[in-house]
Amino acid sequence: MKLFYKSGACSMAAHILLNEADVPYTLEKVDTDAGTTENGTAYAQINPRGYVPALKFEDGSVLTENVAILTWLSEQFPQLGAQGGTSALQKYRMLEALSFLTSELHKAFSPYFSGKTFTAEESARNLAALRKKISQFEGMLSDDGGYLLSETFSVADAYAFVILNWTSFIGVALTEWPRTTDYVNRIKARPATQRTLQEEGLAA
Repeated sequence: MKLFYKSGACSMAAHILLNEADVPYTLEKVDTDAGTTENGTAYAQINPRGYVPALKFEDGSVLTENVAILTWLSEQFPQLGAQGGTSALQKYRMLEALSFLTSELHKAFSPYFSGKTFTAEESARNLAALRKKISQFEGMLSDDGGYLLSETFSVADAYAFVILNWTSFIGVALTEWPRTTDYVNRIKARPATQRTLQEEGLAA
């Protein structure tokens, strides 16, 4: 497998999971602004929509869209999937979490990476929207130091970590949300996450 990625972007979730599963894979970095990969390939040949991630298989086929890739990884490597409780329900709990992450929490960060200049009023509105979604995420976490679906780390946690880690890029502190702060620190400390941060040039 080859993962097409951009440092720190949502493709990092799949990168973390490949390291968690400890399976063979290669990486190819993408400059989404220029539309090329580090090997000089026009990225539109891989993903015509131009964004990451994309996962290329040995037969040349390509899977795109983060939720699709994360769900595929959860099925290929059961240790990364929804575990505990009633298995059928847990699968849909995973999809529920992934849906919130991609359509709500991820979206709330979009203004900060748009390249636009905002008025003071717009900036306040963007921050209020972001704070609301992080507060909703905080409510999804229990006090017992577990993960989103159970006591077992899953694909949803990898994606949540990547999104919440963006607060460090935009100067928003997570201290207002203690469960979320502990959650992010716990995932960051995992060996696979540390390896991924190093490989993407983001290690502290």
